[in-house]
Amino acid sequence: MNPSLSSGLKSSLYCLIALAIIHGYVLDRRYADPTRWHPIVGMGNAIAWGEHRLNKGTNRRLKGAVYNGGLVLATFYVAQILVELIHPLGFFIDSPQEVLWIWALYFIFTSLISFLMLSGTTLVREVKLVFEALQTSLARGRKQVGRIVGRDTQSLSEQEVRTAALETLSENLSDGVTAPLFWWALLDLPGMVAYKMINTQDSMVGYKNERYADYGYFSAKLDDLVNYIPARLTALCMLIVAGRLDLGGFVWRNGRKHLSPNSGYPEAALAGILDCRFGGPHDYFGQTVDKPFIGEHDREITHEDLDVAIRINRRSEVMILGLAIAIRLTIFSICFRF
Repeated sequence: MNPSLSSGLKSSLYCLIALAIIHGYVLDRRYADPTRWHPIVGMGNAIAWGEHRLNKGTNRRLKGAVYNGGLVLATFYVAQILVELIHPLGFFIDSPQEVLWIWALYFIFTSLISFLMLSGTTLVREVKLVFEALQTSLARGRKQVGRIVGRDTQSLSEQEVRTAALETLSENLSDGVTAPLFWWALLDLPGMVAYKMINTQDSMVGYKNERYADYGYFSAKLDDLVNYIPARLTALCMLIVAGRLDLGGFVWRNGRKHLSPNSGYPEAALAGILDCRFGGPHDYFGQTVDKPFIGEHDREITHEDLDVAIRINRRSEVMILGLAIAIRLTIFSICFRF
């Protein structure tokens, strides 16, 4: 192959990959998740179908592992087949003038899937609505925060409603943005889509209650595994964009207090940046869970704290996106030497 063509081809592919994921991220920044025709709805239906039929009788842990693990693998390989069908590297080399439409198709497909797999804007809007609802009444604030947390909200105070909203915002930065981009960086779109299947399984069956303790065990542990690095990377990026690397020790100490092996780190980062306190005992539908406090300054959460938290989230997203692109292009250059 002509060296200049090879160099030009490589640069063009780099630009295509980077621009496609950037466009998907921009779409997520601009628009919230569609309520209909979303692939996560299909994932949820598949998870619920298996749970209703298999979460009974004996061997629930084994049945949950086989079925939900199979869903993850199926999701990954279906996405892999689709990516292979439209990957520009498979078409460009033989007749570059005739396959520009393949490049356009790859760009559109990657942008659309990444837009649907990222969920930064949806949660930001939901958290804003919590604070706005509280300005009307505590009852409306409780109802709104109940849309984004998995706990009983009927007895929460205004302070607890605001705290729950900000805790969820920090967790979602990891689950909704960092982790999908991280797995895209390592495994391309199939990794991103498979991650969302894992995360959706955890949100549906990964609970430690009587119904899901066995059946959802595999899904919960797999979710812990795939979020291990993203959660800590999220906390680091939050500290960097806030200019508060001095809080590294604080995050390390407090992040480990959380009942989740991962959620505590972004929560601790935001608590340190805002100089406030998260966590504490909560009522999970009749069962009191004694969650440790994260942070030391028990002060009132204000609307200004929300503004700071959103600003930290958005800046962290941009930094994480840049890191993900750098990793993806590095892996691409190693795997496809030409």
